[in-house]
Amino acid sequence: AYAGAELTFGREYILPKPFDPRLIVEVSSAVAKAAMDSGVATRPLADLDAYREQLEGYVYRTGHVMKSVFDQAKSSPRRLVYAEGEDWRVLQAVQVVCDEGFSEPILVGREAVIDARIEKLGLRIKRGENFEICDPENDPRYRDYWEHYHDIMERRGVSPAKARAVVRTENSAIAALMLSRGEADAMLAGPVGTYRDNLKHVLDIVGLREGVKSAAALQMLVLSKGIYFMTDTNVTYDPDAREVAEMTLLAVEEVQRFGIEPKVALLSHSNFGSTAEPSAVKMREALAIILEISPDLDIEGEMHGDFALSEMARDETFPNSRLKGQANLLVMPNLDAANIAFNLVKQLASGLSVGPMLLGVAKPAHVLNSSTTVRGTVNMSALTVVDAQSYNADAPAAAVGD
Repeated sequence: AYAGAELTFGREYILPKPFDPRLIVEVSSAVAKAAMDSGVATRPLADLDAYREQLEGYVYRTGHVMKSVFDQAKSSPRRLVYAEGEDWRVLQAVQVVCDEGFSEPILVGREAVIDARIEKLGLRIKRGENFEICDPENDPRYRDYWEHYHDIMERRGVSPAKARAVVRTENSAIAALMLSRGEADAMLAGPVGTYRDNLKHVLDIVGLREGVKSAAALQMLVLSKGIYFMTDTNVTYDPDAREVAEMTLLAVEEVQRFGIEPKVALLSHSNFGSTAEPSAVKMREALAIILEISPDLDIEGEMHGDFALSEMARDETFPNSRLKGQANLLVMPNLDAANIAFNLVKQLASGLSVGPMLLGVAKPAHVLNSSTTVRGTVNMSALTVVDAQSYNADAPAAAVGD
């Protein structure tokens, strides 16, 4: 409503604006508490925290689906390193994270810059008290970091000089090294820089889970009609049938973690074998691979997008479909289709997103898009902490054969 203006208490901002998103939660719950404490309230609230959560649901539409994630994150906080600790969105998200108490934040960035921006934003978090800092310009672990990076990358053309330069200037590489060395339990790269540049450092240093041959990204969309997931929106440009099968199974795991039963549609321009173009055949072959591994999965394909969302249309054309009801996990044939479809639906339907969730990496790590909001960063922080809680280094993914 205010075109990105900083709504921070000070000379220019004393009384809250009508659409300041903090109003309904902070003021309403404070008034309710004061009414109960003073005895004015004739119907006191049994649970003030539950009341706050209800209010947040009016402001943040992702709140209802993320509630269980936040609750789980709070149950056992983890050390979460943010690669872009100087970014204003990250700093505001860290304030929320500290208030909610579900993470022990580590910020990669220059101390002086972080301190100045915290003051400018009017935040209450304090270095050394609420979060740690890894300053690329002045950290005693610098030599250990670049030597560790060089050990990983020397067979991929990285010289010691290049390793020193990367560890001095690439924040996502530093965060990945902290995760690799066990100095953090999880990491969030971005939202500064391109997704692919940040992803490269994660894949180079952290690597993939045992049994996984390629990473993928999953996006959740909260729409007025319901909650939907799309993959792969960010990583693999033109996956083959095996890669489509693998990303689908990884996405199914992630959807289930939200307490949602995945109903999967493999999408194509072809509808149940109506064409024999390579992209359609690929999705058909992916379905066969998936059913060999997970025969009870509620899945069908290849099909048109409207058939995935309309059981009536599907039954008229293909009455023996394995998929029952409306699909909620939409698997696209390539990166173009997934990314374009996700962004169009998000804008046209005024959708709110959670993600991108990086699938298939060896340790808990995600990469934020440059368009990620403060709330999006908070949501992904909670998800990443939950990833760290359930992380099992010995657990391989479902193997997808060649």
